[in-house]
Amino acid sequence: MDPLDLAKRLIAAPSVTPATGGVFAELEAMLVPLGFAVHRFTRGDGPEGSDEAPVENLFALRSGPAGSRHFAFAGHLDVVPPGEGWVSDPFTPEVRGELLHGRGAVDMKGAIAAMVAAVAEVPADAGTISFIITGDEEGPALHGTRALIDYMGAEGIEPDLCLVGEPTSVARLGDMVKIGRRGSVNIFIDVEGTQGHVAYPHLADNPLPKLVAILAELDALTLDTGTRWFQPSNLEITDINVGNRAHNVIPALAQARISIRFNDLHTGHSLSERVMAIAEKHGGRARPVISGEPFLTEPGDFSRLVAAAVEAETGIAPELSTTGGTSDARFLRAVCPVIEFGLCNATMHKRDEAVAIPDLAALARIYTRIATQALGLDKGQ
Repeated sequence: MDPLDLAKRLIAAPSVTPATGGVFAELEAMLVPLGFAVHRFTRGDGPEGSDEAPVENLFALRSGPAGSRHFAFAGHLDVVPPGEGWVSDPFTPEVRGELLHGRGAVDMKGAIAAMVAAVAEVPADAGTISFIITGDEEGPALHGTRALIDYMGAEGIEPDLCLVGEPTSVARLGDMVKIGRRGSVNIFIDVEGTQGHVAYPHLADNPLPKLVAILAELDALTLDTGTRWFQPSNLEITDINVGNRAHNVIPALAQARISIRFNDLHTGHSLSERVMAIAEKHGGRARPVISGEPFLTEPGDFSRLVAAAVEAETGIAPELSTTGGTSDARFLRAVCPVIEFGLCNATMHKRDEAVAIPDLAALARIYTRIATQALGLDKGQ
C-alpha cells in the first residue's frame, strides 16, 4: 500500500474537529481488507460548537495467535480549521514538487496513512495489532481517546505497548522521539468589586489592584528548575479581561487566565491549590481546569526499539525528549507504556501544511520495523 495515496484519501475527507463521518469511513475501508475488525462509535450529544458536540471514534483490531503480544497505533483524524490564504484548497490534496499539501498532511493524517501502509507489511500471525483513532484530539478531548479507553476496558482489551503518531520530528524525520509530556492546567481567576464613579472611589471597590497583586505574585514564582527528563515548569499569564469601555467607571469585575505546563515534580491538583491560595489571599477566586498530568515512559526496551528502527531507516540517532505541548498520550499512558514518534512538525497547524513525500515512505518503513519488533518482544518486557 502506498502511504502517499492513503494520505491523499484521508486529507480529501474534511474533518475539522470534532470529526465524524467520511474520514472514518475512509480509514475503515483501508483497514478491513487487511483483516481488521473495525468498531466505530460516537460520543457527545451537545449542540455543534459546544464541548459536548458529537465525536466519532474508531477502534480496529487484528488478532494474532493466542497469547501473542498486542501492539497499538494511536492517533487522531480531526484537524484544526484551515484558515484563509492557502495556495490550494486545504482539503484537496495537492502534490507540488516533493511535498504533499493539505490540512492534516503532518498532523496527523500522514502518520495514520503510514501506519496503515506499515501494518500491511506485518504478517497477521506476528501478533495482535490495533488502531486507537479519535476525532477529538484538537478539541476539548472529552469524548475522544478517553471514550476509546473506556471501550477497551469494557471489552477487556489491553495493549502491551502503544505508539502515537504525533509529529515529533523537528529539523529532520527521526531527530526526536517523545518519551513523555509535561502536564497542563489552565486556571481562571475572578476578582469581584463594586462598580462606581472614579471620582468617588470611597463608594466603590476596584478589583483591578487586587488582580494585579495576584498576577504579580504568580508571575514571580519559580516553580522548579527542571528534572533529568523534563524542562522547568512554566506559568504564563494568557489573558486579562475587564470589559470596561468607560474611562470614568471603576469596574465591578476583573478576570484573568493563566496556563501552567508542569513537570513530574508537581500534579495539577497541587499547583491548582497553590494558585487558589494566592488568589484568595488577595480577594480573588481561582477555578482550575486540569488538561493532563505529566508522564514519562522510562527509557528501556521500548525506547531503544523505537530509536533503533528510526536509525536503521534514517541514519539518525533520535533525541529522547519530553518537550512540547500535550497529546492524547497523556490518557493512553494509563493503559500501557506509550511513546510518540512521527513526521516533521514545522508546518503543523499552519497555512499550506505539507509533508515531504519521501518522509511518508520512510515513516511507513519505520513503523513496520517498530510494530514487527515490538510484537517479537518477550511478554515480560
